[in-house]
Amino acid sequence: MKTLSKFLKQELTDYKILLRNIPSPTILFFILSVVCANLMANKELINFKYLALDCGFAFSWIMFLCMDIICKRYGAKASVKISIFALGINLFVCASFFLLSKIPGNWGEFYTHQNEVINVSLNKTFGGSWYIVLGSATASLISSIINALINKTVGTFVEKKLQKDNFTTFAIRSYVSTFVAQFADNFIFATMVSKLFFGWTWTQVLLCSIVAATFELFCEVIFSKLGYRILCKWENDQVGKEYFEYKNLSKEIS
Repeated sequence: MKTLSKFLKQELTDYKILLRNIPSPTILFFILSVVCANLMANKELINFKYLALDCGFAFSWIMFLCMDIICKRYGAKASVKISIFALGINLFVCASFFLLSKIPGNWGEFYTHQNEVINVSLNKTFGGSWYIVLGSATASLISSIINALINKTVGTFVEKKLQKDNFTTFAIRSYVSTFVAQFADNFIFATMVSKLFFGWTWTQVLLCSIVAATFELFCEVIFSKLGYRILCKWENDQVGKEYFEYKNLSKEIS
């Protein structure tokens, strides 16, 4: 019991120092991208017989770029921890939207068209459904772990092989981990939600997962140079020094 209590206390301290050492704009963009991707997943962008794509991908690549930067600077475990933190905030927002959607009242757009269908539709959109929230949370958690592990593994291998630590190695580890993790994220969500509740075929699930992952990877490729510049600035400014000192101290004590 004492060991568990000590472990939880150490993890809580680690969380506090980690959150204090990662620049707040990165965490802010991370959380907003998770919330926005979850909300915009309600709107379809493409819907063909064997292919479907929602608008959530416009934001989901941002969270993966943030994870890649955090993983490179702070490690895979830190990346997963921040992902769990963002997921917790997202669940809180979803719960808040659900409760507020149950409160009687008109949305602003109702007064433009005077149609009760608008209130019902917006309440359902923002209130969400339990299976969508469950599917999104499960997919996000598993994909964040996959992304962190692959990013760390590929990064270590590539840097050792090329004997370099530059944009090329950052890009390789980021692109590989992002595509695989994004595919996993889309596949899990489509399997848990789209196939079970919307009647998608396995062909639609598979194609949607691949196409969405490709689009999301393309977005990250465009902005990966910006991500690398942010990472370099962190390293030059010694951002996270307190966290690294704490981790080294913890290792010495243990």
